[in-house]
Amino acid sequence: MSTPAKPQSPRLKQSITGPLLFLFILGDVLGAGIYALVGKVAGEVGGAIWIPLALALFLAMLTAGSYAELVTKYPKAGGAAVFAERAFKVPLVSFLVGFCMLAAGVTSAAGLSLAFAGDYLKPFLDVPATPAALVFLLLIALLNARGVKESVRANVVMTVIEVSGLVLVIVLVGMMFARGDGDGSRVLEFNPEVSPGAGILAASLLAYYSFVGFETSANVAEEVRDVHRVYPKALFGALLTAGGIYVLIGLASSIALPPSDLSSSSGPLLQVVQASGFGVPDWLFGLIALIAVANGALLTMIMASRLAFGMAEQSLLPSVLGRVLPQRRTPWVAIVVTTLAAMALTAKGDLGSLAETVVLLLLFVFISTNVAVLVLRKDDVEHKHFRVPVIIPCLALVSCVVLMFQQGADIWMRAAILLGIGLVLYFVSRWIREGKRSATPPHHQATPPQKEPLER
Repeated sequence: MSTPAKPQSPRLKQSITGPLLFLFILGDVLGAGIYALVGKVAGEVGGAIWIPLALALFLAMLTAGSYAELVTKYPKAGGAAVFAERAFKVPLVSFLVGFCMLAAGVTSAAGLSLAFAGDYLKPFLDVPATPAALVFLLLIALLNARGVKESVRANVVMTVIEVSGLVLVIVLVGMMFARGDGDGSRVLEFNPEVSPGAGILAASLLAYYSFVGFETSANVAEEVRDVHRVYPKALFGALLTAGGIYVLIGLASSIALPPSDLSSSSGPLLQVVQASGFGVPDWLFGLIALIAVANGALLTMIMASRLAFGMAEQSLLPSVLGRVLPQRRTPWVAIVVTTLAAMALTAKGDLGSLAETVVLLLLFVFISTNVAVLVLRKDDVEHKHFRVPVIIPCLALVSCVVLMFQQGADIWMRAAILLGIGLVLYFVSRWIREGKRSATPPHHQATPPQKEPLER
């Protein structure tokens, strides 16, 4: 049996409480996805939108079990990359897992910036989409650099607003149905062009995108107070809350509008609100949607910068990414680099392809994490941690593989290109490090500089 690992003092400031973590995860999961994807899910499955949403919740909860065990066992910034390093002990594998997560986060932020600068923004400011998206990413970076506590507090406000918007949809349709309008029979109707099973599976892949985001919480584990106790409660509580809201949204959407109307709209929930007939101003619901998008982008960029910081701490990325601001103690170099990468993707991509690429990249990460929790079962630690039944990560692995092979060839090609870039960066960085070591005689090597201690 291995020697129990000793807990290490965190370098990052521990300022996230249990309630803040719950809202952090809930806000990330409840991001822009549900505001745009209800129509696409209806296009695949028909009126039974709630079924793939419920199935996607179940699949997400499987992988979340693995995250709950590993985060409480190894509460370090870096998330899946740290888990892979401990489990597989192959630097290249650890790098690719971390790079997939990092690429997915930056790609998601780029897509959300385009969503923010699209139709929802036009009632307030009619400007070209790309410049507006770039300015939006800059503002997100400034808030991220100010501090995780300030960022998470902003998330609390934005999460309350976006949840209120979804609750508004549910209440309006409930009142609409109570007065005799709408069609409740549609909630059990399936797309006649495909079999119910095929429609549910295809729609579940889209619905799964609405639940991704819970994994980003692993990258702020080092900044959570009493992480071993509060993390599982916050994680599962947030996913179940989001899942309950999503199922109700699916039911409300089907009652209010037929699937053909939902699938043809770029703002399906706005269409549902309009169909209720209660005269809610379009600009009001548009504002709520903008806040939802902004919240998702903020939390995604917090994840990306902390992941880059954690990988630098593990020597998987250049050490410069581990630098922090002297006063704010936030990873400023990581924030700058991830923001510039998101800006580059924003200038070259479109929302649909970016979203699909995010899902495939995250499925690679989830497969690694589910394998890692099985490999690390014999690794003892000195503190208590959450433990998931073995069957759960096994089922999660099967679900990830099934979802992965629902993706099209073009998405696979795009992901392969991104991973190819990651491989080039890995070998170039490794060559530079080895060159520096070989150029400096051992007796002339300087003592590594002591890093500035960070506030707990």
